[in-house]
Amino acid sequence: MGTTSQRILTAMELRGFKQADLVEKTGISKGALSSYISGRYTPKQNNIYLIAKALDVNEAWLIGADVPMERQLDPVLAPAPLPADQKQLNDIYTQLDSSNKKKVITYATNLLSTQRMEYELQAAHNQGATPEQKKHADDIMTDPKEWE
Repeated sequence: MGTTSQRILTAMELRGFKQADLVEKTGISKGALSSYISGRYTPKQNNIYLIAKALDVNEAWLIGADVPMERQLDPVLAPAPLPADQKQLNDIYTQLDSSNKKKVITYATNLLSTQRMEYELQAAHNQGATPEQKKHADDIMTDPKEWE
């Protein structure tokens, strides 16, 4: 089974962490972490969580339970995987510099605004507008001068 201190050391070794790495990732003081690793003190629940998260191990395993070491994601809390088109967009976006990221956001915002106007126009068409009113609205939507 193993004690919490032994399991912290095991996980650190497996992950290639030094104590300084764990201090940095958790925000736990060097002194407190040393006392956990030496077995002098047992970490409180909030620090167990921070250590387990930093080492990417199961909290229950860390405190000595007979469970797998690897973290088990709660399917209710785990984010749903992104659809392929959103993943592609995200992958491209993360490669852009900040100037081009701003351009993407501006373009996407404008595109969304146009889409909303088109939906509103369609909704107006479906709310009893006369053929003349529909034609007038369509003319406005398709006239490039209106969008300059």
